[in-house]
This record gives sequence, structure tokens and C-alpha cells, in this order.
Amino acid sequence: MPTIRKFQVTFDCADPVRVARFWCEVLGYVAPPPPEGFASWADYEDSLPAEKRGAWFACSDPSGEGPRLYFQRVPEGKVVKNRVHLDVRVGTGLVGEERLATLEAESERLVALGATRVRVLLADEENESCIVMQDVEGNEFCLD
Repeated sequence: MPTIRKFQVTFDCADPVRVARFWCEVLGYVAPPPPEGFASWADYEDSLPAEKRGAWFACSDPSGEGPRLYFQRVPEGKVVKNRVHLDVRVGTGLVGEERLATLEAESERLVALGATRVRVLLADEENESCIVMQDVEGNEFCLD
């Protein structure tokens, strides 16, 4: 059986470009170059029928290490808690007050980008502290 080494994470959303740009800022990801024959993504979008404009967008880790993120427009809004979420690993290796201060600083940066802070989960006997957040369309993620 072959080993799968690459995967893509897909987000259903109302505004794929807005959500993708948010995640580019969070993770340091980049948008791919526009399709061949187009000087920009705007030029490409202008070539599409109105109902297909803004239907999807993608971004990727410039180092090639992380998964590609794909954002697709869907007609329904988010109704319940995500079954899958991203953990943004900004506090790896840190503990106690140092970890919490790092998470707090990143939380402030992401709130300025349009994220919403939901709650802080303080360290216990099993887990270190993390902060539960929502992206610009309400998708949950954790600062871990």
C-alpha cells in the first residue's frame, strides 16, 4: 500500500478569497501564481461568468512543508461546531507563563486580522494552555 505524503485541507465558506487571505496571514502561506495567460487573479476572475467568480481560492506553505489549504464557496452558512479544526502551534515547547504570554501575543495579532477570541483553556494535569479562536467566518481553531 502506498504512503500518502501530501494532503489538502478544504474549508467550506462564503467568501473563499477573504478566508484564504486571513489564513495566509496566520500561517505565512502564499497564494499561487495566477493561472497561465493571466497577469493577476483579478484578471482571471474577470474572465469567468459572474456566478463562478470568487468560487474558490487556495494557498500553500512556501516551504512546501505544510498542507495546501483550499477554500470553496458553499451556499449554506456554518451552523455547528467544526468536526475538524487546525491547531496553530505557536507555543510548542513552552510551558506555564511563558507559553501563555506567547499565546496571548499571537491571539492579539490574529484579532487584529479579524479573528475572534473564544476562550482560554488553562493548563491542567494533562494539557498545556491553549486559546480557542474563530477565523473571519467563525471556523474554530486553537492557538496551541
